[in-house]
Amino acid sequence: MIVSATTRDLQDILRLLETCGLPTADLSPALLEGFLVQRQAGGLQGVVGLQIFERVGMLRSLAVLAERRGRGWGEQLTRQAEELARKRGVGELYLLTTTAEGFFTRLGYQAIAREQAPLAIQNSAEFQSLCPASAVLMRKTLF
Repeated sequence: MIVSATTRDLQDILRLLETCGLPTADLSPALLEGFLVQRQAGGLQGVVGLQIFERVGMLRSLAVLAERRGRGWGEQLTRQAEELARKRGVGELYLLTTTAEGFFTRLGYQAIAREQAPLAIQNSAEFQSLCPASAVLMRKTLF
């Protein structure tokens, strides 16, 4: 079941992201407002984050436990985050990835030059310092 993350989820989210090699330095209880978690048998199985900057958003922190991959959970989490973004008036989603370009391409995201990102995305912690300069910037228009 995919639900909104709460502050009680923070430590489990941090552990999962660290296990998957994803950045956690800026994660705080306040940032969890846009995070969704997937649970099964009471345990955290997956997570995805959404940061909103007015009409654009940053999809981040998509992670699924290694033993649960290949079951479509990453896609389900991404689709739920996209729906949440639409409900909040976000017209475009951006993300940075070093390992999942093919996965996100299948979900309708397109690689773009980093200079094409809106200033709000360029000024985000993910863009500025958390993700390496070699990370691929991708964009999807939601409406």
